Amino acid sequence: MDQSKNIRAGAAALALMALTLAGCAVVDRSAPPTIGKGDSVAILPIANNTETPQAGQRAASIAQSLLASYGYTNLSRYPASADDETLFDAAKPDAQQNALNWARQQNARYALSGAVNEWRYKVGVDGEPAVGLTFDVIDVQTGKVVWTGTGSRTGWSRDAVSGVAQKLERALLSPLAQ
Repeated sequence: MDQSKNIRAGAAALALMALTLAGCAVVDRSAPPTIGKGDSVAILPIANNTETPQAGQRAASIAQSLLASYGYTNLSRYPASADDETLFDAAKPDAQQNALNWARQQNARYALSGAVNEWRYKVGVDGEPAVGLTFDVIDVQTGKVVWTGTGSRTGWSRDAVSGVAQKLERALLSPLAQ
């Protein structure tokens, strides 16, 4: 009888732990697009809606690396300028359109764009890393969004923000790995 209680207690503890870990990430995506691995994909600037300098550039760098690891062979990245992400930079409403025009000049078929909504260590005793991202795949010729994904993830106090971001980006961009 004691053994069956131990088994039930262990199963309950595992279920509780699984529920707790499931709460550490939220991901929502639209249906996967039909993008070929040989299609040209431009990585556009990722908007930084945080107080963390260069979070958008960091997210774009991880996304480019993941897409290359998924087998995309025709990637190009929008050239960053020195003033792309100053901490208190005013909004640049034409920046997205300029980047899309650049992608057209590169003859890109698709473009990856998005926004970083959180990239920080939470305040508190443990200081867990927290990342929130949104990605869009845009048909460059029409300017229409053909796929979108958004998510957030937190890590443990010893995790790096970049590691949490990489896990989140992998979960978000996984439909593009097909």
